[in-house]
Amino acid sequence: MSSSHPRPERVAAPASPYSPVVVSGDLVYVSGQVAHDERGELVPGGIEEQTTRALENLGACLRAAGCGLADVLKVNAYLADLSDFAAYNDVYRAYFVEPYPARTTVGAALAPGLLVEIDAVARVPA
Repeated sequence: MSSSHPRPERVAAPASPYSPVVVSGDLVYVSGQVAHDERGELVPGGIEEQTTRALENLGACLRAAGCGLADVLKVNAYLADLSDFAAYNDVYRAYFVEPYPARTTVGAALAPGLLVEIDAVARVPA
């Protein structure tokens, strides 16, 4: 099965060797998205602002692949500080509705300044 690597709009091109989004068949894999704007600069603010931008970047990757947040099957989230979990959840609820995707959230050492990173797997609608 072949795969494609669509280029999402308004998402900074990665400096590291990876694709932001890969489509294989009807499955879409989105690499970890962080709170970088389209220039690759970290957005100002705390966990709410960073979660918002990371989810906006995730949505842009999904749109490039022909789907959206409603098509997400699984989310993995990485928080630099697990005490941010409630605030992260508040923003997350504004982007995802029931039935929610499967999700794992863990504490992780992220790059300096980053508070959250989010990746996902989705299915392109038939």
